[in-house]
Amino acid sequence: MPSPLARLPDFMRLTRLDRPIGTWLLMWPTLAALWLAGDGLPTRHNLIIFILGVYVMRAAGCVINDYADRHFDAHVKRTHDRPLATGRISEREALTLFGVLLAIAFVLVCFTNAYTIMLSFGAAALAASYPFMKRYTHLPQVVLGAAFGWSIPMAFGAEQGHVPAVAWWLFFANIVWTLVYDTWYAMVDRDDDLKIGIKSTAVLFGRMDLVIQGALQVLMLMLLAVVGRLEELDGFYWASLAAIAVVFVHQQRLCRTRTREGCFQAFLNNHWVGILLFAGIALATWQA
Repeated sequence: MPSPLARLPDFMRLTRLDRPIGTWLLMWPTLAALWLAGDGLPTRHNLIIFILGVYVMRAAGCVINDYADRHFDAHVKRTHDRPLATGRISEREALTLFGVLLAIAFVLVCFTNAYTIMLSFGAAALAASYPFMKRYTHLPQVVLGAAFGWSIPMAFGAEQGHVPAVAWWLFFANIVWTLVYDTWYAMVDRDDDLKIGIKSTAVLFGRMDLVIQGALQVLMLMLLAVVGRLEELDGFYWASLAAIAVVFVHQQRLCRTRTREGCFQAFLNNHWVGILLFAGIALATWQA
């Protein structure tokens, strides 16, 4: 096997550093939580730690995901040429890289406080367990949402030393949002998943997928409305929720024929949902 340096592009693909959309879907709720917890001005110290942590934990999650799916990816059109599926990276190398990335993330969190360090063990457990959930449940996206949203209570823990009720409302809104965008993503692979027995919300929802997705989009907006009321956020925040509603309508239009391309575009479109959510919170908490 070529040296690790010669296979650097393979390791980039394994950690998805070549595809930043997943990083941004993790980054936006993290930044939103930091701005909300910091009353519009999070500490520079925590901001740097959490930004670096997002990159490291997203990479770790991708590595363990591909390890869990190494025997399935070769049978899925979108993933058949991933490095673990083709053998360009060994299973041992992947597990070693996963351990190294978790260690780096733990070092980063050690620069916060004891409360946040305690919460970080939940993040590690969720990241490690999510990829295996699709073997046992049609709702692996719920675990993914918890894994992607766990930075929210951690951000409040780092900024305030505790996790108030509003953090959990934002956390549950993020779980619902993850259900939405990862179901769009799963709809891309639904035909392949049905053949090889992989479970997902796309398989579970079946022909009711667009209706259920619409209900979940409305539920997310309702949960975010509770966040706005609890924090008494101003018009900027409510304008951002209105803009998110428009984006959700556009996603429904993209997926109305359930093509692979349309569903994938709807998944990518959630980058704008994250931008709008963060912008609304940042502007509403901005201190002149």
